[in-house]
Amino acid sequence: MNYNGKKWLKKFLPTVLQKSKEAEILVIDNDSSDDSVAFLKQYFPSVSLIINDKNYGFAGGYNEGLKNIEGDYIILLNSDVEITDNWIMPVINLIEQTPQAVAAQPKILAYANKSKFEHAGAAGGMIDRLGYPFCRGRVFHHTEKDIGQFNDNKEVFWATGACLFIKTKVFKEQEGFDAAFFAHMEEIDLCWRIKNAGGKILYCAESKVYHVGGGTLSYMSPFKTYLNFRNSLFMIHKNYDGWLPKIIFIRLVLDGIAGVKFLFGGEFKNILSILKAHFHYYAHIKTLNKQRKILPKKSFLTLEGVYPKSIVWQFFGLKKDKFSDL
Repeated sequence: MNYNGKKWLKKFLPTVLQKSKEAEILVIDNDSSDDSVAFLKQYFPSVSLIINDKNYGFAGGYNEGLKNIEGDYIILLNSDVEITDNWIMPVINLIEQTPQAVAAQPKILAYANKSKFEHAGAAGGMIDRLGYPFCRGRVFHHTEKDIGQFNDNKEVFWATGACLFIKTKVFKEQEGFDAAFFAHMEEIDLCWRIKNAGGKILYCAESKVYHVGGGTLSYMSPFKTYLNFRNSLFMIHKNYDGWLPKIIFIRLVLDGIAGVKFLFGGEFKNILSILKAHFHYYAHIKTLNKQRKILPKKSFLTLEGVYPKSIVWQFFGLKKDKFSDL
């Protein structure tokens, strides 16, 4: 997927072409306003190009671009990712060898510091009992150094959209990402739906890639804050099997505390982002209730990759910032 990412295409696409002989490479352009399309046509004419008629966001952009895609697997790869030798087949083989497995991710390391895990995905996605996502190797903003502590193939709760391997049939059966998310947490929502339907999500340590992160939207962006807070509520409302009012109330209280933290940090735009996220959540409740009614559910706390405690308390209260300390 590309959106105004000419500099990333120029930097990373040649390596993708060189080291991905097993795959058909195509670029989905999400109505970029830079000259990405012209650049691709001039310098990479052999690469298949799908041009969306508008910016549908990460979620809708992939849904539009992948409508007519065939093949056994889809590999979603952000334009700001550097791949490595033999990055494809270990992941595919792991999925094929694991009953009920339908999606996976490789090890995600930071491009700027290749000894550390990257925020988006790290060594596989987890989620706590209140629906807060985190990763093996990354808890909130703290990322760990890769010293081999996650060199194990393992079932996780979610796989990152920065480099997501998924069976084409399953992606289409699930009707892809929820386009209402626009961007952020759409892959967690998709993985939660897959797990509720009986599928497994895996982490493959035998493959690794390096992610720049924030290549399209800065980590400090108030718009990103809005999307993360809103989409987290969307995701819980749709997929959580327990008594919804309780978990939503707790999340609202904790979101309020986050707002106070932003207040003391002088981050006023982020406070407005939280308020906007909540108002938009309330406005979508009718639609979310319809989705909640028809989506299959499994007992949340029994799903692999669910942390049975509060990651918020463990991190901010008990100061545990390493996955091994949880």
